[in-house]
Amino acid sequence: MLKNLADALAIKAYITTERCRKALIVGAGFIAMEMAEALRNIGLDTKIVHRGSLPASRWDPEFSKLIAEELERNQAPFLKNVKALAVENGRESRLRLITDQGEMEADLILLALGVRPNVKCASDMGIVIGDTGAIKVDAAQATSMEGVYAVGDCCEAFHRVSRRWVNMPLGDVANKQGRVAGRNIGGAPSAFRGIVGSQSFKVFGLEVAATGLDEKAAAESGYRPATALVWGNAVAASMPAAKKLGIKLVADRATGKLLGAQAVGEAGAVSRINTLAAVLWSEMGLDDVAFLDLAYSPPFGGSWDLIHIAAQVLTKQL
Repeated sequence: MLKNLADALAIKAYITTERCRKALIVGAGFIAMEMAEALRNIGLDTKIVHRGSLPASRWDPEFSKLIAEELERNQAPFLKNVKALAVENGRESRLRLITDQGEMEADLILLALGVRPNVKCASDMGIVIGDTGAIKVDAAQATSMEGVYAVGDCCEAFHRVSRRWVNMPLGDVANKQGRVAGRNIGGAPSAFRGIVGSQSFKVFGLEVAATGLDEKAAAESGYRPATALVWGNAVAASMPAAKKLGIKLVADRATGKLLGAQAVGEAGAVSRINTLAAVLWSEMGLDDVAFLDLAYSPPFGGSWDLIHIAAQVLTKQL
């Protein structure tokens, strides 16, 4: 189990004391990707086992394929369409993973299968639980029970793009909600103004980031999504070493409003998504994005940045 720093230290100690050589990771979200890199970096023979066909399902399949290739390139093979069934004692290694495709042995098996909000305490108290399965709160982080507040992974947050309450268990969201709750408890009224769903991770030589909605979430939120995916260079063409970067934008056909963005690349993916997260927060349209005044310098991008190019490509489709 890996939920906190104490768990991480326990796993690290286990790897050392048991002289682990092989590891299996079940799941393919961003925690699984980060753990694959960490385990490979300390020399463990590492494989990722996933019941789906691609890792990092939030991202476009074209981007997810690039992530799978990066895993293979770094000797952390991605085993697709494999359903884990049970974990038992191993014969040659400490543990054995039983799957619908056979058996695999390892010294360490890490289950990275996602999380559910822990709401037992709140539920036992009679506090209202939202449709997401997380604790329902208002902008002050107050629950349905007077004097009781909730923050972090256990509660909901308002998504400024979908206009819905969601559960997004991320550390930065928890920190902001905690600050707001503390202010309100201390008598200084404050409001948490919501999120746009920004997220990033690193896997070996790739930066991976996203913000806002993908096509499916956009349609479910009542929008008519249109998309454009473009590939380019994270640095100017005049620079000696090209750095591959892909950006995907999602916008509403009816209004031209930007709804979401994804990026994967050797460099520059996170910085582009941070810019586009600010665009989403400000509810800007594609035409504004296409002419954003960005800081231009050849080591960091061309005079027409890939953000500009993606926005112009998508604008033509609306």
